[in-house]
Amino acid sequence: MKKITVIGAGLAGSEAALVAANVGVQVDLYEMRPKKMTPAHSTGRPAELVCSNTFKSKDLHSAPGLLKAELEMLGSPLLKFAKECELPGGKALAIDRECFSKKVEEAIESHPNIRFIREEVREIPDGIVVIASGPLTSDPLSEAIGRLLGEEYLHFYDAQSPIVDGDTLDYSKLYFKDRFGQQDEAYLNAPMTKEEYMRFWEALVNAEIHPPKDFEKDAKYFEACLPIEEMARRGPETLLYGPLRPVGLEDPRTGELPYAVVQLRREDMEGKAWNLVGFQTQLKWGEQKRVFRMIPGLENAEFLRYGAVHRNTFIKSPVLLLPTLQLEKEPRILFAGQITGTEGYVPAIAGGHLAGLNAARIALGLEPVILPTHTMMGSLFNYITSADPKYFQPMNANFGIIPDVPRMKRDKRRRYIVERALREMREFVEMLKAGV
Repeated sequence: MKKITVIGAGLAGSEAALVAANVGVQVDLYEMRPKKMTPAHSTGRPAELVCSNTFKSKDLHSAPGLLKAELEMLGSPLLKFAKECELPGGKALAIDRECFSKKVEEAIESHPNIRFIREEVREIPDGIVVIASGPLTSDPLSEAIGRLLGEEYLHFYDAQSPIVDGDTLDYSKLYFKDRFGQQDEAYLNAPMTKEEYMRFWEALVNAEIHPPKDFEKDAKYFEACLPIEEMARRGPETLLYGPLRPVGLEDPRTGELPYAVVQLRREDMEGKAWNLVGFQTQLKWGEQKRVFRMIPGLENAEFLRYGAVHRNTFIKSPVLLLPTLQLEKEPRILFAGQITGTEGYVPAIAGGHLAGLNAARIALGLEPVILPTHTMMGSLFNYITSADPKYFQPMNANFGIIPDVPRMKRDKRRRYIVERALREMREFVEMLKAGV
């Protein structure tokens, strides 16, 4: 049987392994956890969600929603498991973390074409390889990749939000409401008066952060995932247009719009754990407890997980990768996931799907495929492989990267994009089924 190697059992690597194995290729899937852990992971399970527990919007006319629709058309294994582990999340596809990673693990370990090897890979193996080692690639493998690429790495640092114990919240000061009126039980809201907000802001901007290590001193933060204290330092009103914006969150007890609102998103079905939405942070743990307990209703909150900064390493894809996700200088090697410069859970799954599919096709003697130009997936991988390398930064799914969109009103434009993307993806899937 034809064989490939996949390095890393995160979202991208797990998807790549399952896709290739389902095509009929033998897969050696390597994962160093739990023998060697990373600063962000807490388990040895594949596809562990280490930051937010949502896959973003389910709305087909949003960029994340369109991306998920395309993956569903392709038969993504991980998207199927995500839907089986869905929690109430309003417009967002919220996931029960443990349920999700357990299903992925069971699928991998029971698949007859996958050999799951829990060992660290320190050198790039021979043969067809998918490198999906993620933003926390180990130092030995990073060095091996660096020797292979001959290009400098780019780094930025991502931060995860705290999770608090639902049993320690004061619900008399909180209310359930979804900003978009979809599933009110999915979000708890902590309203703030102007005076409460200003005291919180003052404490936040003056709180102590973890001193950066030498390799973190030139950190480049991804704009869409800034630590909350970084946002706050831009001015007292910045948070009011970001994670603490009150729009759509009128207090049902008063009928009035609060000055600011902190949202907490459900992390589990029972409501025992709540994520502080948008509160990714690098504050010291003691400072997180002190400052975030100033939020009404969180005065006695116990923290199940503190926010923490972790490294995110990605390659300079525009000068290294083809739209097939193959390494241009050595096409037997493919990259997938955040290491390519995509940002977010679902884009990582999408990259794993394409890399796994193309690795399997190469093993079977078929030509690798390029995704249709006007799909969200195709546009995303076209972007990361053709952007200006001088200014290249991680990219999430968004309508701005889709080419050849005529000028029209916003809603009509989105309908046009979605209809064209789904049509092209449908044709692509039919081509794959025909064995082309």
